[in-house]
Amino acid sequence: MSLDAIGIVVSDLARAREFYGILGLELPADEDHAEVELAGGLRLMFDKEEMVRSFDPDWSRGTGSPSHSLAFSFETPGEVDAKYDELLAAGGQAHKEPWDAFWGMRYAQLRDPDGNGIDLYAALPQSGD
Repeated sequence: MSLDAIGIVVSDLARAREFYGILGLELPADEDHAEVELAGGLRLMFDKEEMVRSFDPDWSRGTGSPSHSLAFSFETPGEVDAKYDELLAAGGQAHKEPWDAFWGMRYAQLRDPDGNGIDLYAALPQSGD
């Protein structure tokens, strides 16, 4: 057994393609389903709500805080700040603006246009670096 894929449900696949493209994920053009292979062979799959309801008619989007997030690593703290602003301009929803976390990272949290969690982070320079 192995973890092979992670699925995310979106309302608008074209919007998701554009939003996640900002994070370097190149989703192929499709109407109802798109996936991208990540490092190590893990696949990230995106399905439209209508597609999910075609086999699970009772499916509905949860409310409140997401129970998961995709975390993206950056080389510098400045990149975290810049990408956070870029994602907000592309329809992302602010959750926690970038801050210097006590565990030594520049960290930010936002939601994609469908409310799915996105974390951005980079190591803070160490004293003397």
